Amino acid sequence: MTSARPWTKFYPPGTDADLGPLKYPHMPAAIREASANYAKKPAFTLALPNGSQGSITFEEVDALSDQFAVYLREVAGFKAGDRVAIQMPNCLAYPIAVFGTLKAGLVMANTNPLYTTAEMLHQFTDSGAVGLIAIDLFATKVAEVLPKTSIRTVVVVGISDLLPPLKRILISAVQKYVKRMVPPITFPHTTMREALAQGAQKIAAGADAKLYAESLNHNSVAALQYTGGTTGVAKGATLTHGNLVANTLQGLAMWRPFLRFGEEVMLTALPLYHIFAFTANLMIFYLAGGRNLLVPSPRPLSNLKTVMLSEPITWFTGVNTLFAGLMHEDWFKQQSQNGGWKLRGSVAGGMALVPVIGERWEAVTKTPIYQGYGLTETSPVATLNPFQRPKREAIGVPVPGTDVRFVDSDGHEVAAGETGELWVKGPQVMQGYWQRPDETARVLKDGWLATGDIAKMDEDGYIQIVDRKKDMILVSGFNVYPNEVEAVVAAHPAVADTAVVGVPDDECGEIVVAFVTKKKDANVTEEEIRQHCKASLTGYKVPRIVVFKDDLPKSNVGKVLRKDLRDDAQKAYFAKRAEAGSRAPGAGNR
Repeated sequence: MTSARPWTKFYPPGTDADLGPLKYPHMPAAIREASANYAKKPAFTLALPNGSQGSITFEEVDALSDQFAVYLREVAGFKAGDRVAIQMPNCLAYPIAVFGTLKAGLVMANTNPLYTTAEMLHQFTDSGAVGLIAIDLFATKVAEVLPKTSIRTVVVVGISDLLPPLKRILISAVQKYVKRMVPPITFPHTTMREALAQGAQKIAAGADAKLYAESLNHNSVAALQYTGGTTGVAKGATLTHGNLVANTLQGLAMWRPFLRFGEEVMLTALPLYHIFAFTANLMIFYLAGGRNLLVPSPRPLSNLKTVMLSEPITWFTGVNTLFAGLMHEDWFKQQSQNGGWKLRGSVAGGMALVPVIGERWEAVTKTPIYQGYGLTETSPVATLNPFQRPKREAIGVPVPGTDVRFVDSDGHEVAAGETGELWVKGPQVMQGYWQRPDETARVLKDGWLATGDIAKMDEDGYIQIVDRKKDMILVSGFNVYPNEVEAVVAAHPAVADTAVVGVPDDECGEIVVAFVTKKKDANVTEEEIRQHCKASLTGYKVPRIVVFKDDLPKSNVGKVLRKDLRDDAQKAYFAKRAEAGSRAPGAGNR
């Protein structure tokens, strides 16, 4: 597929099909240019469910992230290339932490704040993180994990950090003393406000944050973004400054004619620590001069009501689950009927957009929705539907500078239009998995990334995903790996054997189903298995359905045959739906 790129005729006029030389040598250069171009405009607004808000401008983001970069290098004493874990929800401090870490020439490792201590420990130790920037709400878990890691400096962030003083004090007091959401912090730490103040003092004394980026280039590592890849153990996809710059420019190339630079307002309900929102909302939209409305958590969906009814939102990124859920909300339906939206378009990613959900969204909002495709390993955008000519069933066309091929099980390219495993090649493809050469060799072949997804391309160059080669389950845009869930289920004292598969679900994409055989004379219920899993797994990984069986289908060497269980999982799923009426099984646990 490298010689002919039929899809390029659908690129916006003037788009370089090869992307061309990257405009920026590293991400700090891109950040600084956007900060200067849109200096006085608001860049980020914290949008809390109670309506409390606060904004920071582009020039404030630039100055504050400079202060934080100087703190990291001159006060905390980190060296170029050191890894710093960033563990927080959407808040004003998040872009400061990310931009400051990148400006400091350090390597950031996004970490889900909802991770269990076991998941945190794995990521912190695997990355070799020596620093941690963490939200105060989960300080108890941090305290438990810290002694087992190489982390020596912790910066603690509050949701209200960087808000105006009166709002900050009020919100902090409510969280700490009224709602008792903030536990005591029992480990040595520095607050974000203290870190920024110390960085500002160093700058006043002559420190220059611009110097740290002088040694950076396209091959310098910028981020370790953790993913299971094609197997269950979480691995750090090594993303370089070149990867992030390229993918940001690729997204802008496709989006540019449809953006009013410096004027758009983006609703950021997806967590910025997820690679989709990280690139689409944080990086691409920052360079476009847009204002990001940061929602710390979209669950329950009522958290979005105030901001969606009061702000002139023009763009919205989401996953299928979020679009589907909003259309069930009475306030959302009422606003749509009244024609109250300023929305110009939405972008779906992270998981497949179910066609009927896309159709309903467009009918309800009277605006288009565009689907893309990508992986953590591709920074993440590999394909995107052309904004002027989308195809609902397709994941779009390869973005500029990207080639694709479709191969059979022997690695040979299949005939045009036939189904095969999708391979991707382009400047956004990761360097490899962090310190895992064997795993890297399995997916990177002469520069081509084997995605594990089975797909086909039509005559126009639009790609459609047919199935997944790997056993990975995609729940609301998040990867769930059967091996990981099976290990936790198997640890229950009543479990003799287990297997985990995914079942398609219109709202979540897929849900997790666990099959269990009990030990002789053991007595355990479905809910007990689920509660056991909740102690070790993030919520979206917990099985929604547990099916008990006398035995599991296995190969002649004793390997459980997951494919033979999928029909049974489907039957169990529909049985649960029938029991619950119109309510999906386990819906209250999403």
